[in-house]
Amino acid sequence: MADSVAAGLGDENETENEDKEKEKRLFSGVKKTEKQAAASDVTETLGFYERKAKCKERKSNVSDLSLVRFISAELTRGYFLEHNEAKYTERRERVYTCLRIPKELEKLMIFGFFLCLDVFLYVFTLLPLRVLLALIRLLTLPCCGLSGSRILQPAQVCDVLKGFIMVLCYFMMHYVDYSMMYHLIRGQSVIKLYIIYNMLEVADRLFSSFGQDILDALYWTATEPKERKRAHIGVIPHFFMAVLYVFLHAILIMVQATTLNVAFNSHNKSLLTIMMSNNFVEIKGSVFKKFEKNNLFQMSNSDIKERFTNYTLLLIVCLRNMEQFSWNPDHLWVLFPDVCMVIASEIAVDVVKHAFITKFNDITADVYSEYRASLAFDLVSSRQKNAYTDYSDSVSRRMGFIPLPLALLLIRVVTSSVKIQGSLSIVCVVLFYLGMITLKVLNSIVLLGKSCMYVKEANMEEKLFQNPPSAAPSRVSSRANRTKHTREPPGEPAEEGMSASVTTQPTQRDECPAPQLPTSESDQFLTTPDESEDKSLIQDDTELKHRAPKKDLLEIDRFTICGNRID
Repeated sequence: MADSVAAGLGDENETENEDKEKEKRLFSGVKKTEKQAAASDVTETLGFYERKAKCKERKSNVSDLSLVRFISAELTRGYFLEHNEAKYTERRERVYTCLRIPKELEKLMIFGFFLCLDVFLYVFTLLPLRVLLALIRLLTLPCCGLSGSRILQPAQVCDVLKGFIMVLCYFMMHYVDYSMMYHLIRGQSVIKLYIIYNMLEVADRLFSSFGQDILDALYWTATEPKERKRAHIGVIPHFFMAVLYVFLHAILIMVQATTLNVAFNSHNKSLLTIMMSNNFVEIKGSVFKKFEKNNLFQMSNSDIKERFTNYTLLLIVCLRNMEQFSWNPDHLWVLFPDVCMVIASEIAVDVVKHAFITKFNDITADVYSEYRASLAFDLVSSRQKNAYTDYSDSVSRRMGFIPLPLALLLIRVVTSSVKIQGSLSIVCVVLFYLGMITLKVLNSIVLLGKSCMYVKEANMEEKLFQNPPSAAPSRVSSRANRTKHTREPPGEPAEEGMSASVTTQPTQRDECPAPQLPTSESDQFLTTPDESEDKSLIQDDTELKHRAPKKDLLEIDRFTICGNRID
């Protein structure tokens, strides 16, 4: 009985425990469902707000892309230039440099033009008088006796050679018929004449480059000391080479003048237009190249020479045309517009070319005052007692302007155009010659005063009295000097100022004990040394301490074609 009662109680307890567990499970299930329902409600609420925010953003983006808002933003948009101040300041300075170029360039051109005019007038005025004085000295030599070791001074020998070259070439020019050349050129087509004119310009530069070397070789051969070892072919072959060169160059310039005359007399002026357009082609060949100060200086000298030559050719054309129209002054006004057009195109091309060259190569306009000071230094140094060359030859080397062929052609044209008959004509010729001498003297005085002023402004007075460099500025000349030092006997002092270049004429130490002018000091402020060249020089000769820069302007001119580099 008791066992049955105990078993019944145990069953009841088990059923109670099971009921309690079921209730717990139901209660926990209800909580889970409530949490899940609450979580689902929260998720749906957040999604609703997110969708709402996205809709607002879309609406705001659509409103931002409206045309009115875009236009208003473009109209009210701003920026600040001072954030890049250096860039805009540099651009402004470039504009100011381009605006200064015409003024500074024309100052240099005018100064160089009067330098060329001074050299050109020297051939007509002072050179005949100097030749006459040298011949009088030769004729009176038996009566006066030898006062020194030389019969004539080196400068007098050079003057006599120039006079003989001019006389021989003048008689040779009489065999050239200008009228036949004119009609022969006029019968050619326009395109052929244009090609011929371009070829003549190139040939003129080549002749000018090689011609001055021929003349310098003649001068040095004729004035070289007799005790030196003979290293040349003789004076007479050099003289005939110089005569042949001056004659051929004069004929070349005559063909140029004839072609220009044909262009002036053509009916439709098409040839003149084509020839003028050739100047603008020069801009394309020069502007987009890299230029340094030395190269720009050579180009400036070439432009000075080209401008003076063109003015002389225009004078020759006007003389020939006035002769054909019996010196009618009305015809001069017919030629005047064409002359002005040629001159204006030449000036415009030079200004545009130099303006863009200085812009692309970051060269300031003040460099033209340095060029002018260098030209002035040549003039001042040629007036000193220890000058190593004549000023006319210095200008010829510097600018490639050789006055002898151009002067010879002008004399030939004037003598064939102007007929001298009667005593009144002779008096007029004498008065004209005296007027040319007066113009030459006045021009020389003004140029010398201006040159002294430019040299003082550039602080170059000290260079006039400096000793010449002990080494030549090129490898060839240094080797020549080195062999000279080693071969000379120890008792005879070596000549330090001698340059192997043909462009410098050394002076005798026994006649002129004063120190020679340096051939390179006038331009050291415009030069840049070549490091590789200096290294090779140091390896070749370690004893040479003072070394001039390689790109010395006076030496550079030997490797130029009228101012344009060929390397």
